Amino acid sequence: MEVYKLTAHEVRDKIKNKEISSKEVTESILIHIEKTDPHIGAYVSIRDEIALKRAKKVDKDIADGKEISDLGGIPMAVKDNICTAGMATTCSSKMLQNFIPPYNATVINKIYEKDSILIGKTNMDEFAMGSSTENSAFKITKNPWDTKRVPGGSSGGSAAAVASGEAFFALGSDTGGSIRQPASFCGLVGLKPTYGLVSRYGLIAYASSLDQIGPITKDVEDCALVMNAIAGYDSMDSTSANYKKVDYKKSLVKDVKGLKIGIAKEYFEEGIDYDVKKQVLASIEIFKSLGAEVEEVSLPHTKYALSAYYIIASCECSSNFARFDGIRYGFRAQGYENIKDLFIKNRTEGFGDEVKRRIMLGTYALSAGYYDQYYHKALKIRTLIKRDFDRAFEKFDLLITPTAPTTAFKIGEKTKDTLHMHMSDICTVPVNIAGVPAMSIPCGFKDGLPIGMQIIGNYFDESTILRAAYTFEKNTNYHKERPNRR
Repeated sequence: MEVYKLTAHEVRDKIKNKEISSKEVTESILIHIEKTDPHIGAYVSIRDEIALKRAKKVDKDIADGKEISDLGGIPMAVKDNICTAGMATTCSSKMLQNFIPPYNATVINKIYEKDSILIGKTNMDEFAMGSSTENSAFKITKNPWDTKRVPGGSSGGSAAAVASGEAFFALGSDTGGSIRQPASFCGLVGLKPTYGLVSRYGLIAYASSLDQIGPITKDVEDCALVMNAIAGYDSMDSTSANYKKVDYKKSLVKDVKGLKIGIAKEYFEEGIDYDVKKQVLASIEIFKSLGAEVEEVSLPHTKYALSAYYIIASCECSSNFARFDGIRYGFRAQGYENIKDLFIKNRTEGFGDEVKRRIMLGTYALSAGYYDQYYHKALKIRTLIKRDFDRAFEKFDLLITPTAPTTAFKIGEKTKDTLHMHMSDICTVPVNIAGVPAMSIPCGFKDGLPIGMQIIGNYFDESTILRAAYTFEKNTNYHKERPNRR
């Protein structure tokens, strides 16, 4: 049996029915990683001995008659900007290449409470800055559908691990699309939850008002199971929302009758590939045929979102990254003359080009004389974008757009054209600016490469997103397709 091809809930059923043990599943995945990852580059570190030890514990609990959770005994992966006690957390940066956190992120503790098996940490764009996972200090991750192409970013390692069967699910972080865009490129389900629904404690911050941890899975049911595990209030996170606990499994209902869906017209205009647009619109027709009410809606300030996003994100990055000086922890350069020279060399050698670019942009925008011209104006635009969504959700339950303007592009194709690379996030950044939840699900293919459809919901209404996505899955077969690596 090729266990790695199964979904998390399929493996759960086999473990609970004692058809296979967690140890056997974990050993199978580790063997598959050894064979597959040299061609994909999804992981930056593996913890095989600890994973097998945890798997044996799950098997013992089952043998003792204990009830295990929906994620118990299932191997999974974590993006390398989420802190794991005793295990390196590098953010794929030379600056933190030897950093071993003394504590777990809240989501890691929650996953451990469910007895999931952490296999390893996944590659990413350095400090989550990028859209292709080409900005890692360690390696370039490849798309399992076509290894000449990128898996998306910045959570490209997490998406590639799940798509290639090297993990049954993974956690990523999403600042401007970094879960949804890789999910789109790799033919997966990726959810950016409402800001504050999932604790950010232990997530190494890029842009604190935009970052959000979320799941990358093979199908919608797996997504619901992971959300049940990680969502919830955390007193350790000052931005955590004390929102009522929801059982997302109850959202797995095959019914969209009466749902009001808005087609956000600004997301189907110039810059969106014709075939991507065509496939998403065809998918919307499926919702209509199943009884949903569909109508066009305008979000007029969308055209300013990308500009506002890069100002806000870069300014917050400039502030957050002041702590990475190589003195208290982090990369330490050799051969310096004085403390100022040490600071300069530590940051010059420790950070990659994209990180330096965003720090400098943010520092400039926050400087005296430019704060009002750039940062303050970007915050005003943020308010306008949020109001666009507020008005839309007065009438609609959900909004549908493409996830990304294209399918996965070739490695190296956009690395020298920063503006072109940033355009990869044009459909996803407004969601982070507003703080609303959104999910990418596979909705078709172009030349053998997956196309993603983005379903956007109102604040804390992940349940309706899951319901619509689950209904779409049950009426299509796109989520069942797996890479046949080229």
